[in-house]
Amino acid sequence: MPRKSAQNNEESENELVPFPNTEQKQGEVEDLTRMLAAVLEYLSDDSNEEIDVGYLFDSTEGLREWWTQYQENNRKKIEDEITASLGELTLEDLNKIRDQVKGKKG
Repeated sequence: MPRKSAQNNEESENELVPFPNTEQKQGEVEDLTRMLAAVLEYLSDDSNEEIDVGYLFDSTEGLREWWTQYQENNRKKIEDEITASLGELTLEDLNKIRDQVKGKKG
């Protein structure tokens, strides 16, 4: 079999391979940067005596939607943590949890 020349190897190593959805990811990064800047501006404003999360959600475009999506994405992790910790609980604790779950359903 013929061997590749060193020059061909170098060319293929230096070739950039674009990742899919790069523009979409860049847009997400820009949105997150904008939201983070808005939150940090609000937090660093000395005239604010209390942190009003509702105000942050209302005044920062996309923040509430991002937070809702983040919580949904984090839901599976929370469920797994709860499942893993069930084996360490007493029967009494498990019964309390069951009653709480039944109360939510009813």
